[in-house]
Amino acid sequence: MSLAYLAFRNMVSKPLNLLLSLLLLVLSVSLVTFVLQFSKQLNRQLDKNIAPFDMVVGAKGSPLQLVLSSVLHVDDPTGNIPMEESEFLEKSPLVSEAIPVSYGDNHMGYRILGTTMGYLDKYNVSLSEGELFAKSFEVVVGSTVAKNLDLQLGSQFFGSHGLASNSIETHEDHPYTVTGILKSNGSVIDGLIITNLESVWESHDHDHEEQVGVDEEHHSKDVHDHKGEHDHDHEHVNEAHHHEEEDHEDREITAMLVTFRNPLAMVQLPRFINENTSMQAALPGFEIQRLMNLLGSGVKTINGIALAILLVSGLSIFISLLKTIRERRQELALLRTYGLSTFQLLGLVFLEGLFLTLLGFLLGWILGRAGIWAASFITQTNYGYGLEMNGPDTNEMILFALTILITILATLLASTSIFKLNISKTLSNA
Repeated sequence: MSLAYLAFRNMVSKPLNLLLSLLLLVLSVSLVTFVLQFSKQLNRQLDKNIAPFDMVVGAKGSPLQLVLSSVLHVDDPTGNIPMEESEFLEKSPLVSEAIPVSYGDNHMGYRILGTTMGYLDKYNVSLSEGELFAKSFEVVVGSTVAKNLDLQLGSQFFGSHGLASNSIETHEDHPYTVTGILKSNGSVIDGLIITNLESVWESHDHDHEEQVGVDEEHHSKDVHDHKGEHDHDHEHVNEAHHHEEEDHEDREITAMLVTFRNPLAMVQLPRFINENTSMQAALPGFEIQRLMNLLGSGVKTINGIALAILLVSGLSIFISLLKTIRERRQELALLRTYGLSTFQLLGLVFLEGLFLTLLGFLLGWILGRAGIWAASFITQTNYGYGLEMNGPDTNEMILFALTILITILATLLASTSIFKLNISKTLSNA
């Protein structure tokens, strides 16, 4: 009979002790692995999605909310800004590129984003099928949107007012048509419906369109009734053209996404915008770092609790092994008479603790990954991109080594009585 088999039989002979030790170990390992993986992947996802832009310019309010809404698309916007007021950024020598974005509608909970082709270029996305939008109310959809809503090339749908999926107000006079489906690249693009800026503007111009219709009808009647008054007609057309230009100047966007040309822009532009305009500038890298520092306190707290549970688990293993040794002193003494050395008996106890540790760590790691899978399902559903299922990383290997170290210490402390084992006295008292 091998020592490994004997150790395994000893471990399963006390199921209640085994269950308690396992539960504590599984709980601690699953908590640590889940929090480590979640925070690591969250950091990576945030960095990946904010990387294309150095600054966001939008309406006054919370700079973090501005970044979350305009770059990560997980919050409500702080408001709108005049397109004309923000256009100076496109001509600034400090700016490499300025991309306008505008939104306010959704389809089944997925945001409809109006922007330019430059936005797609920033995320290096390519088409899985179809082609890019060429005119108003043509859209390309992210891979997650296409999959979850079963959208195909040529599919048509209506946008709903607002960003909530339960909105009951729809723009039924402006159907969108899918012209392209984007390949998945694990960014926010996967969960967006993207069109041009004109589509967003026109879908919210109900009152304006109705007024234009009335004006055109009135103008047509005037032309019919006063065919000879060419000067009056010419003056009326010029006036209508003037109104159209004013209307274009009144266009608003949600934000302007800016890429700097040089480091000097980071020092000068945000301060200039915040102090001299009605808009506000926010730096995505700075705001996300601030957010992660706030989340980091919670992560450290959870990890501290998990490590405390791990130490309690080590104590449980120690008590379990100590109890086992005291209850089986006669068996251990009998094994010594069969030729086993003291160190072999110590190895037997260590193997029992090692089996318990390996089983607990494996179950805890699997449970932690199950938590990542559940979190990925939630983020995929709500935000359009999920988390990855990776193998053990460096931090988890360190945790495994720490768990083994605790097991070794628990074994050594529990096995001190083996070195003082009096074989003849123990057997005579059997």
